[in-house]
Amino acid sequence: MHKHAKIYVAGHRGMVGSAIVRRLETAGYSNLLVRSHPELDLTNQAAVTDFLAHERPDYIFLSAAKVGGIHANNTYRAEFIYQNLMIEANIIHAAWRAGVTRLLFLGSSCIYPRDCPQPIREEYLLTGPLEQTNEPYAIAKIAGIKLCESYNRQHGTQYVAAMPTNLYGQSDNYDLNTSHVLPALIRKAHEAKQRGEATYPVWGSGSPRREFLYVDDVADACVFLMECTDIRDGLFNVGTGKDITVRELAEIVNEVIGFKGEIVFDSGKPDGTPRKLLNVDRIRGLGWQARTGLKDGIAKAYADFLGRAT
Repeated sequence: MHKHAKIYVAGHRGMVGSAIVRRLETAGYSNLLVRSHPELDLTNQAAVTDFLAHERPDYIFLSAAKVGGIHANNTYRAEFIYQNLMIEANIIHAAWRAGVTRLLFLGSSCIYPRDCPQPIREEYLLTGPLEQTNEPYAIAKIAGIKLCESYNRQHGTQYVAAMPTNLYGQSDNYDLNTSHVLPALIRKAHEAKQRGEATYPVWGSGSPRREFLYVDDVADACVFLMECTDIRDGLFNVGTGKDITVRELAEIVNEVIGFKGEIVFDSGKPDGTPRKLLNVDRIRGLGWQARTGLKDGIAKAYADFLGRAT
């Protein structure tokens, strides 16, 4: 990408989109194109088509999505599949019509089968049943991958798909009804400390293993993939290559925040997938790897949480 190329970041106000904007600006890209939801409804096909036909960006980072944790995914199943299908279908098709050659589609590691071998390789996609609690979201993201693959094959586009592991960091969602596990732990530990409570509750048994990636690292990986001239298509896992139990994660959160009490795990609540660790050999083979350690990343995320709470 040349520094003055017109680059559209879809979802620039979200956690990943805002990190991509920060990364691009730091790298000296000066012609960034963004639109808020009130300015452009990405589920509106006509509006998206008109917007991209008029602006004709050189590159697109497709990070816009409806996202949430286990509770949100399992409760609002229709919204998660409909909105994500519409967003990706509208942008990918309109990008092709507008002559956009390179596009990066952001997915999620939940696209892989619930019980597939660990660590998870890209070729395990569509080899088994999905985790039921987030199946609608996962199916939508799989459709996005296949849209990129199909447009590349039929129309010669260069659409790449990046599948990050569990993300956290600046601009995360701390709403306990819709957030993912790590931001939920940060908020619960913080509030328990502030109230002087001896315990706080956590969904599930604490035994599932999860991998966590700081959001600025995934933004760095996305820009890296778009800048790689040797890559024309493909699916790339993005992660650290290391996982940890939810119980161990909560203990690190408590240490960072300074909560001295106990964690009460509710085994009556769903655990989700037992383990989800990505094999990141493919992107590492290109020369990229994550830089932010988990404890350092949680400290940065907590500082961001405190800044937003005041």
